[in-house]
Amino acid sequence: MKLLVVEDDDRLRRNISHILQKERYQVIQVATAEEALDYLAVEDVDLLLLDWMLPTMSGVTLCKTVRQQNFQGAILMLTAKGEAEDIVEALDVGADDYLTKPFKLEELLARVRALLRRAHKTVEQTITIEELTLHKDRRQFFYQQKPITLTKNEYLLLEFLFLHKGQIVSHEQIATHVWGFDYTVSNNSVDALLKLVRKKIDTPSAPSRIENIRGLGFKMRNS
Repeated sequence: MKLLVVEDDDRLRRNISHILQKERYQVIQVATAEEALDYLAVEDVDLLLLDWMLPTMSGVTLCKTVRQQNFQGAILMLTAKGEAEDIVEALDVGADDYLTKPFKLEELLARVRALLRRAHKTVEQTITIEELTLHKDRRQFFYQQKPITLTKNEYLLLEFLFLHKGQIVSHEQIATHVWGFDYTVSNNSVDALLKLVRKKIDTPSAPSRIENIRGLGFKMRNS
């Protein structure tokens, strides 16, 4: 399970991340809403732990923004605001739970486990676009119920487009998802990988299932 901790208090962020890592969760730490949005633009997480009082953009605004961008993971709001109207506001914009500061790290862990159990039961395990289906739990694509043979990078590219169906994704976003942050990948390399994927999923007489949006990027065709 991958968790993103958004907290500008360095000590608290490190403490939260440490106890989560001890529970064998994969933890990413950022200090600002902008860093969180940049990360979520290219990677998915299962749970977002979000401080209300962030610099430049409040946690409530960030929560609302990621929900509008179709973020499907759980959101736990960490807040010093304990009034009923504040809690209602957080839940109304998309938080799944809240924890009032100061809190014990053991209680935080219990909330995280509960949210992840709930999310695991409700998460959509298949995504279908026309005759293509992604089985996320099996990491396998099917065309008309027949499995498609893909390399690791081909799978990661097509998975990224499926997870962002209806959205335009750039060369840079694809490169980061497929090759990671530590590699510099040219647009030509992304285009070459797209060409290989298209050969495996397209019908020769029909438009490509991966639509090229000139000057912006690509998205899955859904019509």
